[in-house]
Amino acid sequence: MVIKQVRIIDPTDNRDEIGDLYIRAGEITHGPIETDGPVIDGRGLTAFPGLIDLHVHLRDPGMLHKEDIHTGTMAAAAGGFTSVACMPNTRPLLDTPETIAYVNERAKTAHARVFPIGAVTVGQNGQALTDFAALKSAGIVALSDDGEPIDSATLLRRTLQIAKHLNLPIMNHCEDREMVQNHGVNEGIVAEKLGLPGRPAVAEVIQVARDILLAQDTGAHLHFCHISAAGSVELIRRAKADGIPVTAETCPQYFTLTEDALLELGALARVNPPLRTAADRDAIIAGLIDGTLDTIVTDHAPHAMEDKMVPIPQAQSGMIGLETALGLALTFLYHTDKLDLLSIARLMSYNPARILNLPYGTLQPGSPADITLFDPHETWTVEPENFHSKSRNTPFGGMMLRGRVRYTICDGVVRYGVER
Repeated sequence: MVIKQVRIIDPTDNRDEIGDLYIRAGEITHGPIETDGPVIDGRGLTAFPGLIDLHVHLRDPGMLHKEDIHTGTMAAAAGGFTSVACMPNTRPLLDTPETIAYVNERAKTAHARVFPIGAVTVGQNGQALTDFAALKSAGIVALSDDGEPIDSATLLRRTLQIAKHLNLPIMNHCEDREMVQNHGVNEGIVAEKLGLPGRPAVAEVIQVARDILLAQDTGAHLHFCHISAAGSVELIRRAKADGIPVTAETCPQYFTLTEDALLELGALARVNPPLRTAADRDAIIAGLIDGTLDTIVTDHAPHAMEDKMVPIPQAQSGMIGLETALGLALTFLYHTDKLDLLSIARLMSYNPARILNLPYGTLQPGSPADITLFDPHETWTVEPENFHSKSRNTPFGGMMLRGRVRYTICDGVVRYGVER
């Protein structure tokens, strides 16, 4: 395969130039080469290393009416993702080698690479630790109790000590459980308008502070999930300046929307942690710009519409995001001159590969041919009814975005393609 005259963006060596990409036997290779394979006209397109999302929910096993590995990775490919890491809150949970083996088997016919994340505690109940070594042998790339914060500092410290020995990152959802309860709206003016109890930002900030201290104490790699609050960004910024081994992610909803979206969209805008204030949104953007936040993830959380078309307090938290993430990043960050394309490629491909110790996120010769080709200027309207995901729960329906995926290539094979 040859991709002709494409704009090549590779954070590995800060490459940004027009050229040809050559693919042979599933790898990027030096050219020119003779090929009887596809030739893609790359004029007007941009090539990123294949996008990597280290925080998705594929609902497989156990909740297949919402999503499964087949449809979830179809959505991933349509959004430009060549690799996704799936969270363990399935039914049964990904807390044994057997359930990890199930995911790996199902992933053999997926449309993108799937990397399972194992549960930290048995049943995600915050009590007994799973067998980290056995889970790693089965194929996990990280450990997380996902939406269940690890309340016990003693347990998290022990978790970090073991994980450091195994070279596994710990991905923690940081919120004080007692403080947030199951409230779906940020504490503040919007919660007051809706007459609902609020979920305070300080609940996130408190646990971020605690976890930074534990990462410093153990020297283990701690990764903060879906950061949403300005106070958290500032603490992580200071921790990195002090050389503490922490990384952090945020999601498109936190740099595009505020809590006001709940007034218009209701439960479609209920996510966990909640949408916050304009000041929080601006702090998230600042954290992306200065490198405090390492990666943009989707936290792709499919739900049946009956779980969302109910009053906010009764609704499930979460939104789908695989098919809109790149468009949102380009629209709100690149086309507003906040970030250049190299920075977005770093956030959505290079950095997540480094966080999970994966050999991807690069366009260097000899690397797997995982490539996202997109038109950075094409405008399109988000139409949830045409998504590849089984679910439709997005607050971005009807929004016009600028920047659209045209081809997703994984291991040298076109997994998604739309002719111009």
